[in-house]
Amino acid sequence: MRKSLLRMTFRQIQIFRSVCSNLSYSRAAEEMSLSQPAVSLQIRQLEELLGQPLFDYVGKKLYLTEAAEALQRASADIFGRLESLDMQLADLQGSLQGQLSLAVESSAKYFVPHLFAAFRQHYPEVNLHLVVTNHAQALKRLNANRDDLLIMSRVPTDMNLEFLPFLNNPIIAVAPPDHPLCSQGPLSLQDLTAFPLLIREAGSGTRQACEEYCHQKRAHFAHTLEVGSMEGQCEGVIAGLGLALLPRHAVRRELDCGALRELPVSELPLLRSWCLLHPRGKYLSPVAQAFFAFVRDQRSLINALAKRFSEPGGDTTPRHIASPPH
Repeated sequence: MRKSLLRMTFRQIQIFRSVCSNLSYSRAAEEMSLSQPAVSLQIRQLEELLGQPLFDYVGKKLYLTEAAEALQRASADIFGRLESLDMQLADLQGSLQGQLSLAVESSAKYFVPHLFAAFRQHYPEVNLHLVVTNHAQALKRLNANRDDLLIMSRVPTDMNLEFLPFLNNPIIAVAPPDHPLCSQGPLSLQDLTAFPLLIREAGSGTRQACEEYCHQKRAHFAHTLEVGSMEGQCEGVIAGLGLALLPRHAVRRELDCGALRELPVSELPLLRSWCLLHPRGKYLSPVAQAFFAFVRDQRSLINALAKRFSEPGGDTTPRHIASPPH
């Protein structure tokens, strides 16, 4: 190992991580309660120790070099180990303490707080840092090792991952209650294609799954409107802009109060599995280990929680299940 690396300080690495997360020297200075020249000095000293630049400016934007990305991964491991040590010391005192860093796809954000609340009943001194992303952003975080664990529904097949399917995520067709399709009998996906469809942004796992499924069923929508969030889709449907294919969990309250209606489409719901995952071989903190074990061992509790998010009196029997890869 280069002897120069042993001269790096934790403070320098903390400042470096702040610059990486903010992509700004001035915002990092504010976050670290330092002056901007002090931040610049610490970064220059790090670059001298590494023998390589850490950041590039293109226009007025800051970009990480390959050396910075390597240091960022190493620093995440270093601080993760320190956090794990703190958890282990707390465990020796008889309680599990620390923070769980969890990234979830947006389709799971309505359920995960209830899941964590159930976990916290067993471990009340554990805190949660929750990041909500779309599928493409979750993959980037996975590659950068940004989180302890991730929850997503489309597990990538080209990565060596440990994953645990734990709950079905039913995708349904929804319409405003006065829509003409609401007064009709059993429908097919093809019946929906005469109306505009509100879709998520590129990079959304729900959008990709729905597009693949509709293509498989030869249901092609001539008119689509792109909306950047599930909340936007939901409000757009309520406003009468079109139909949408949405996770039932995400629109449970709107279905309960009658603002939306689930259309009786014979090919739906499309069920995908939410999976809890991490890179195989990744060192998990005691808190992450405990959460993974909780999800693995508490299936009956998780299913009971999920019933709150099902349509009252609705048929939750799986019809079409998109299974995770093996």
